[in-house]
Amino acid sequence: MVAQRRALVVRGGWEGHQPVKATELFLPFLERSGYAVRVEESTEIYADAAEMAGTDLVVQCMTMSQITADQVAGLSAAVIAGTGFTGWHGGIVDSFRASSEYLQLVGGQFATHPGREPCERRGGPEDNFLPHTVRITDLGREHPITAGIEDFDLVTEQYWVLHDDLIDVLAVTTHPTQAWHPWHRPVTSPAIWTRLWGAGRVVVTTPGHSLDVLEHADVRTVIERGMVWATRTASAS
Repeated sequence: MVAQRRALVVRGGWEGHQPVKATELFLPFLERSGYAVRVEESTEIYADAAEMAGTDLVVQCMTMSQITADQVAGLSAAVIAGTGFTGWHGGIVDSFRASSEYLQLVGGQFATHPGREPCERRGGPEDNFLPHTVRITDLGREHPITAGIEDFDLVTEQYWVLHDDLIDVLAVTTHPTQAWHPWHRPVTSPAIWTRLWGAGRVVVTTPGHSLDVLEHADVRTVIERGMVWATRTASAS
């Protein structure tokens, strides 16, 4: 008899990303897909080696916030041993800004989301909502997470990401030059990527600022496929 897969959803941090409502969107999918789901409102569980060893997938939605050394060490050890790790937007790439160990695990860090022309800004979050395209890479067209998905357009925060070369980029987005911005040529950032870390798999999807973005058909498909793909594989059991 095959043991039921175990998913751990860790949520909290900055309320602007609605961590509870955002993660609730995906709990039915996990349950339908045969996962036993546990939800935690803090990262304390990462330091529990026994619990993490029995976890096949971690879904994190924890923007900013802080993490202790033993917690990030526990998360990293679990991924190295085969636990999958995934999330979206600031819940995974703008988490624990003071932890270089966490940054190395994920492979990319939010830097900014460029805004509208200054004269168009009204002081709300929409000041940072820009029309942009998420373009699937050649690798992405073959990868099970993004295969069959065409380039798609969004009007939301467009993440500028600092990253290393140990990520496999499935989709990108390009920040154009504008008169009010200080950069002098277009900058392309990874928008969706995977990372192999020890025996574990990491999947990052940068769109996901608000619930409507998470409910976008392509974004939701990528996140859900990413959960399945990241889950502990038989070779890591």
